[in-house]
Amino acid sequence: MKDLKPDLQQRKQQGLYRSRNVLQSPQDREIILNNKKVLNFCSNDYLGLANHPEVKKAFINAAQKHGVGSGSAHLVNGHTLAHHSLEEELAEFTGFPRALLFSTGYMANLGVAQSICTKQDTIIEDKLNHASLLDAANISNARLKRYLHKNYKNLANKLGSCQSGEKLVSSDSVFSMDGDETDISKLIHQCREHGARLMLDDAHGFGVLGQDGRGSLNHQQINSGDVSIYMATLGKALGTSGAFIAGSEELIETLIQSARCYIYTTAMPPAIAEATRTSLHLLTKENWRQASLNNNINFFKKLAVQAGLNLLESNTAIQPVIIGDSKKATGISQNLFDQGFHVAAIRPPTVPENTARLRITLRADHTEIDIKLLVENIIKITF
Repeated sequence: MKDLKPDLQQRKQQGLYRSRNVLQSPQDREIILNNKKVLNFCSNDYLGLANHPEVKKAFINAAQKHGVGSGSAHLVNGHTLAHHSLEEELAEFTGFPRALLFSTGYMANLGVAQSICTKQDTIIEDKLNHASLLDAANISNARLKRYLHKNYKNLANKLGSCQSGEKLVSSDSVFSMDGDETDISKLIHQCREHGARLMLDDAHGFGVLGQDGRGSLNHQQINSGDVSIYMATLGKALGTSGAFIAGSEELIETLIQSARCYIYTTAMPPAIAEATRTSLHLLTKENWRQASLNNNINFFKKLAVQAGLNLLESNTAIQPVIIGDSKKATGISQNLFDQGFHVAAIRPPTVPENTARLRITLRADHTEIDIKLLVENIIKITF
């Protein structure tokens, strides 16, 4: 094995070295991080459900009933009634015949590609897809083609160049670093034209977009029957942990039989499943949270545009402010932290070279004063 020190040193010199912060409070609008109280502008807990009293109560009650760990894989004796009920409720909520739980979104994406694609097949992905989708394609042994970001003509060219095997188009519905949305109807059109199947990763749309947070399909008025494979996570808007794949009876049964990421791992704790069932119920019961989040998004964008910040075209809770230089982005992030704001600096290779950014994520429980103070401090530091 090569000497690891030079690569680590080079990362530090380039401003690309990653460090972990220590969270000393629950996820919330205001958190304690590295012994400092700060306003939280980089959590995926968009609706503020991670610390919701009803969700915590459901978790505690389920731990008393089921114990802490599931103790086994789903296919041995770790698949509890809590897991089974959650899968049924997720399928109904998203409009698919079946749903299947995975421990993480990363594992769900890997499980799909590994199970349904062979080396004769081709996976065609958006250039800005999440790393888990790209890794899934590489691990599957299928051929991987990538089309220009949201360029559906380029997608058509890639699909037309496939000479043999099955074709799977795979895309984020909300892109995690830019916050913009794919046009699902255009993806469906190209898939129909070229005989391909469509997989959507709705990690950042599920729970916040559409009626009662039913996700990007509902938001864009797409019939679930037009999408072959739907993945969403539970650790973002729902405030718990895990992920699920939704699709046809045949797809879910194939994953149960073949997805190594599902078969060879311990099932998520049943208390997490019960807490998630409560979060799912709260999406409808407290749908003011989605409305509040949308108001905060619009308010932030209005102030940011007035201030001349370099925003990307996003209408979601993910609002990137492009800085460019990695060291500068890191410095601004640290200065904001010193002033009481936690805003992550995102740098290459997570984003393309020269597009380092502040990735601001908004929450339903942010106040207008929180947002106004954030924008004022960004202006003060950057200009």
